Amino acid sequence: MNKQTLIDNLNQDLASELAAIIQYITYAAKVTGPYRPQLAQFFLAEIADEQLHAQFLANKITFLGGEPTTQPSKINSPHTNKEMLEELLEAEKKAVAAYTQRAKDAEAFGDKGLQIQLEDMILDESGHAEEITRLLREWPI
Repeated sequence: MNKQTLIDNLNQDLASELAAIIQYITYAAKVTGPYRPQLAQFFLAEIADEQLHAQFLANKITFLGGEPTTQPSKINSPHTNKEMLEELLEAEKKAVAAYTQRAKDAEAFGDKGLQIQLEDMILDESGHAEEITRLLREWPI
């Protein structure tokens, strides 16, 4: 694992975190129906973790000599509450997979601190995915 590849991969992760922040903000605004107060609050509460992840990644990219991206990954625009939850669940699952690979990359690069931080981020994203899965488990059609 060379430094530039690691920087590039971390920038992809940063783009995903920026997208997650935007998703949670806009989905909180778009949610409707009888579950609106609870879902809006749930979405807004997730922003803090995603923001911390984005800040960590931007700092690490800069430390490694790279330029942090300011462009989020592509964001879909679902129309129903269930579609929003499904989009977020997919994004959280992708984040877990990406950070799992990135932790391996950090180990290969020899950066134990980065590896451990990424593993902590896997824990955060896994928790988010589990909570969304629980919300969807008995979602009315």
